[in-house]
Amino acid sequence: MAVRSTISLSFALMLPPLAAFAQDHGHGDGNAPYAGFETREIKSLSEQDIEELRRGGGWGLALPAELNGHPGPAHLLELQEELGLSADQVEAISATYNEMRTAAIQAGERFIAAEAALSDAFVGSELSEEALRKLLAEAAEARADLRFIHLSQHLSTPKLVSDSQIQRYNVLRGYSDDPCASVPEGHDPNMWRRHNGCDN
Repeated sequence: MAVRSTISLSFALMLPPLAAFAQDHGHGDGNAPYAGFETREIKSLSEQDIEELRRGGGWGLALPAELNGHPGPAHLLELQEELGLSADQVEAISATYNEMRTAAIQAGERFIAAEAALSDAFVGSELSEEALRKLLAEAAEARADLRFIHLSQHLSTPKLVSDSQIQRYNVLRGYSDDPCASVPEGHDPNMWRRHNGCDN
């Protein structure tokens, strides 16, 4: 049972982001969903995946934070004008982003190398279960470190922006409807707008 749990955990950690998985499977017929993948240098990573990892991109790893009110620093900076970020906020968020990106690039290279080693290991016929387990553990650890880097930086962003800015961010990113667009029946318009930060 312990072995099965370990294998299941390793497999779960190895899964690519859902968005990338869906994009990769958007072509080919039902009998050949992986057609073309055999030409990849690293079988489990597309060229787009590798490019995203090497530039320190999010790769969908921070979705639990992003979709639960913890904005990503990169997207906050992209939307700084729409959100009305102050110069001090931009400076603080930029520092957070630069720290995250530097660490993510390094961790991304580790993950790419681990996936390359795993891919190369299957080229021959000498791969043992023990060696496979070691390769999986290394790749899973690299991916977990990478995910931690992205998620941990999302922890600090709510402290750098106001609640109304987070609310506006969620609207701009398409995660929620704009509460300022209309006032629900039975609510005082002025109170509603003030409560939802519509005049900020």
